[in-house]
Amino acid sequence: MGELDPFPYRRGKLFCEDVPVAEIARKTGTPFYLYSQSALEQQFLAFDQAFASIPHLTCYAVKANSNLAILSLFRGLGAGFDTVSKGEMMRALTAGAEPAKIVFSGVGKTEDEIDLGLQRGIMQFNVESAAELRKLEARARALGKTANIALRVNPGVDARTHPAIATGMSHHKFGIAAGDALEMYRRASRSRHLRITGVACHIGSQITQVEPFQAALRQLRGIFLHLRAQSVPVRHLDLGGGLGIVYNDENPPLPREYAHAILPLLRDIDCMLMLEPGRVIVGNGGILVTRVVFTKQNGRKNFIVVDAGMNDLIRPSLYGSNHRIQAVAPGRRRTWTADVVGPICESGDFFARDRHMPIVKEGELLAIMSAGAYGFVLASNYNSRTRPPEVLVRKHRVKVIRKREQFQDLTRGESLQPL
Repeated sequence: MGELDPFPYRRGKLFCEDVPVAEIARKTGTPFYLYSQSALEQQFLAFDQAFASIPHLTCYAVKANSNLAILSLFRGLGAGFDTVSKGEMMRALTAGAEPAKIVFSGVGKTEDEIDLGLQRGIMQFNVESAAELRKLEARARALGKTANIALRVNPGVDARTHPAIATGMSHHKFGIAAGDALEMYRRASRSRHLRITGVACHIGSQITQVEPFQAALRQLRGIFLHLRAQSVPVRHLDLGGGLGIVYNDENPPLPREYAHAILPLLRDIDCMLMLEPGRVIVGNGGILVTRVVFTKQNGRKNFIVVDAGMNDLIRPSLYGSNHRIQAVAPGRRRTWTADVVGPICESGDFFARDRHMPIVKEGELLAIMSAGAYGFVLASNYNSRTRPPEVLVRKHRVKVIRKREQFQDLTRGESLQPL
């Protein structure tokens, strides 16, 4: 399958598939998120088909981009779903997901969330602590249910990614120490309300090398085989997600290269491999389109002020992440070094610092690339700003899949009267 460029330049203008981005901006206003449906489909299928030689289930990580239309798209392609909250579970179910294809992870599952999973009969709870195991057992007993469980083992593997999105070391809040896992499995095996289905891990996000995945899988494999030897009928081996994408100059493995690296460790194991990709499926299938409000100079410092802010896309402020920024109609022009900033009253409100950029004018459109993952899902209403719309394109067709918020959305549920 050839790789699609979802945002090509044609005749000097940026397109999303077969639609000029500027045309969508005229109708929708700015800022807005824009996704290529063909790119999302292609990337999901490329990932899923890389593992076609073994039993597996690709559970899309809802946290990466939770729009219902996108979840429905992946459900139609056969996806399962990795969820970490009641809201994400409800989104997956609303999008038509089969409960038997939903995994529920997360370190702080509440009784309400656990009950929903038990009542709907989800595929698996990925348990992250002894306290959670006790609570899950108690709720299953109270409801007369049996909970399918895997323990999320913390393998102590350095994912070689940004510290804020690494999750597999002993000092992280996630998972269960590998040394404690076997005793917890023994305890779970004695319960009539817990059914052990697998072993799980998740070591981080935006991982650009295969070696951390291989190291984690070797640990999971050892635990899995030990449980089998103890006649515990484990079936699922859940490697989590975390495969990275190209934002700037990264060189992450392609899905087929990722599969090639880990499949040899599974050839002699009769198991179902479960995978939880998110960013690698949606990250490069979306952009944030914004308009230049002003340009300004403070001394020798140049600024491009745009109408999107850190409330719309917080990754640069939160992680120092590098998103490419492109003019929607670049043309020939001089360049300068400038910060691209938003209107939020925070010095941390920026999309790029000291970036070599074309000199742009007020009113021009810019595209912040690779914004399909952890973009809108992290958006907020800080400074009482309404969140932007989301737009989906397939070939010549355009659909607004989330309307722009209005002022009444900001104040819904608030009281105008004090005590």
